[in-house]
Order: sequence, then structure tokens, then C-alpha cells
Amino acid sequence: MAEKDIVIDVRDLHRIFETQAGSTHALRGVSFQSERGEFVAIMGPSGSGKSTLMNLLGCLDTPTYGQYFLEGVDVSVYTDDELADVRAHRIGFVFQSFNLLPRTTVLRNVMLPLIYSKVSSTEREERAVKALFRAGLNEEVFDKKSNEISGGQMQRVAIARALVNNPAIILADEPTGNLDSKTGEHVLNTFKELRDQGSTIVLITHDYSVSQHADRAYQIRDGLLYEGAQEDAIRQALERGV
Repeated sequence: MAEKDIVIDVRDLHRIFETQAGSTHALRGVSFQSERGEFVAIMGPSGSGKSTLMNLLGCLDTPTYGQYFLEGVDVSVYTDDELADVRAHRIGFVFQSFNLLPRTTVLRNVMLPLIYSKVSSTEREERAVKALFRAGLNEEVFDKKSNEISGGQMQRVAIARALVNNPAIILADEPTGNLDSKTGEHVLNTFKELRDQGSTIVLITHDYSVSQHADRAYQIRDGLLYEGAQEDAIRQALERGV
């Protein structure tokens, strides 16, 4: 049997925030792995710890203790500068609010992450075009400004921008939150197509139906992560407000 290609390896992550009111234990020993070419959903309500976990996975924060191996490298001990480099080159972010420049063309929006890299302008454009095609967009929208296209197209542009550096993982935070259900379905299908092409995707959501598009779904509650047989029981607990 071929050895698994583990991209994300999270081991006993804890995150404790100290405030004047006292300590808040936001994560309480979270552990999980994800392979290359896997689509994982992490779901939970507000205050469950999912945003804290997203920040750690995105190298926007470091754990109080525990380890986070990204492609075999323990990034939980990295300095701020090293984390910034990981964010720029190994992680693609997709947000609910798209975060596109409104008066800039679709193509240039996707090229932006490459501006400060040692890549020629010709290669920047070639990589942006390739990413846009991978995200399911065609040449008709490349020269349109991002405020001239639909919400679903805007989210696909955001996905293409996340892909342009060929990241180790795509981290999507409520990517369908501003979309109607039909458009959201198209965006989720785009993630599944990218998964089939070898991308590793972690989607953060509060929506149970969205999580069902993933290969594997986790529930997070009170800083604890659950998977598998416990999933339905925890979903029911969430629905009851327990």
C-alpha cells in the first residue's frame, strides 16, 4: 500500500487567550490529519473555536502548545516573518466577502499575489489565466472589473487568486455565506473539482449542508474536535442549542 501523502498534521493543539477577565481556553487538544487531494469541512457555531483553529491552520496565529506540521514542517515554532512567508506561498485563502479590488480587472486581481514574487510579468499573467480556468471561469470575464460580474463569479475569482501560487492547502472561510443556494452549490462543486485535481481544501462553515460536500466533516464545539460516528449526535446537540 502506498504511503499516505499527509499535508496537514495537527497534534494536540491548544490555544489559550489571556485577558483581564481571565483565561479563555479556545482550543482544547485538537488533532487531525488531511491528505493531499482531500476536501475537509470543519463546522461549528459561533464561539466553538472554529475561527481560532482557522487562524492556526492559516498561520495567522500560533498555538499556546501543540504542533502543526504543514507538508512535514512544524510551522507552529516559526517566527512571524517565517509565518508570513508560509501564508504568501503555501496557503491560499478564500473568504466570505471575496476581498477583491472592485475597479481592477479579474485578471489583475488574480495576479496580485505574484506582484512581489520573483516572477516575470508574462509568467504572472500565464499563471493567473491557468488559475482562472481551474476555477471554472472563461476568457469572457478576464478583462471585466470585479464589480461588473456576479457574486458566484466573484467567488470563483477569489478561488483562482488562492490557487495562483500553487499552495499546499486552500483554506476557505464560509465561502458560500454571501451567495444564494444555487450559486453556492456551483462554488462547492468548484472545490470538488479542485480536489479531484489534487488540491487539499479545508472549508470552515457553520452550515451542516455545506459540510456534506466534503470528503470528511468534523464538528468543533467548546474547543474540541469530533469526527465520524459522533457527528450526528453533535449536530443534533447543536440544533437543540445544548
